Amino acid sequence: MTAFSLEPAQLAWCAALRTLAAERLRPLADKGEPGHVNRPLVAELGSLGLLGRLFTSGALDLCLMRESLAYACTEAETALALQGLGAHPVHAHGTQAQRARWLPRVTDGTAIAAFALSEPGAGSDAAALGLRAEPDAPQGGRPSAGTALTAAPEGSARWRLTGEKCWISNAPEADFYTVFARTVPDAGARGVTAFLVPADRPGLTGRALDMLSPHPIGALDFDAVPVTADDVLGEVDRGFRVAMGTLNLFRPSVGAFAVGMAQAALDATLAHTAGRDAFGGKLKDLQTVAHQVAEMALRTEAARLMVHAAASAYDADSPEVPRRSAMAKLLATETAQYVVDTAVQLHGARALQRGHLLEHLYREVRAPRVYEGASEVQRGIIAKELYARQEAR
Repeated sequence: MTAFSLEPAQLAWCAALRTLAAERLRPLADKGEPGHVNRPLVAELGSLGLLGRLFTSGALDLCLMRESLAYACTEAETALALQGLGAHPVHAHGTQAQRARWLPRVTDGTAIAAFALSEPGAGSDAAALGLRAEPDAPQGGRPSAGTALTAAPEGSARWRLTGEKCWISNAPEADFYTVFARTVPDAGARGVTAFLVPADRPGLTGRALDMLSPHPIGALDFDAVPVTADDVLGEVDRGFRVAMGTLNLFRPSVGAFAVGMAQAALDATLAHTAGRDAFGGKLKDLQTVAHQVAEMALRTEAARLMVHAAASAYDADSPEVPRRSAMAKLLATETAQYVVDTAVQLHGARALQRGHLLEHLYREVRAPRVYEGASEVQRGIIAKELYARQEAR
């Protein structure tokens, strides 16, 4: 199968997901409290088997899920995506004990996961992390400056996490966090380790942040939070690979989320302009309106194709994954911003009224251009990959 067409079974599955989102997930989303984890919604995603697919599907299937859910219920889409983002490092790099403890609960929607990478001083620049993982003393006492990493009596290495994470989705209500901390000072990307940190660890506290989008987003404070080798995801000092591997998978699907919102805005605009009387006819009869709608459709379809191409590259284990993932996220999120903004303009003041679909999408569409690597970061990745390929010739 090429990246430019979908099989009939895939198209039918997408249609079924859109119906499912509208009929079973949308009512639960409407009952949720903005800024808080909607556990009944997550549990329903689990009961429908959608959370389990996060760990059995390829990147293209993930994109199809996210686009289809986003079309009818952005809250359900985001809840599913955050479970995947927070738990994928456990699935891909966790020990047997870590996976056995957490993945079944993530799959059935009874445990909430979170991906804790961003910090106040290290958002898009993930290699600049400042959260410290300091070696712990053998009997649990605080180490003095310069103390070497020691082994606990049972042979497990121990650290204390000290610092802050910020703009973490599902914080502070998640049940566990995939946390990226610096284990080697001044080593850039080479000195970062990924830890699985349960929310009940002593010294870990958090607070909610009041954001434009209605999703649960918060900050986490680590006051000498104890972790051991049993909490490490992957290898010590190689956590940056864990982070980038996760983002390479999820960046195209962020684009799919954006495409779903763009398609919803486009369809709403088609219906509105076809039925709205203006200047002696319908809005759609005005050439300036018709051309804007055509541009919205053109950009949405182009973004969808690039998302599918990036996901297919990931599934094929292509060396082009970083570049294609960055391109897909960049084009799709910027496109969705344009399409939703144009839809608001063509609808007029009604689209700005609280509760209108476009008012909701207008708040939702802005964040994807920032999280999981801002648009500027994606351009940097694309350029870096292009020049590296040029130099290799």
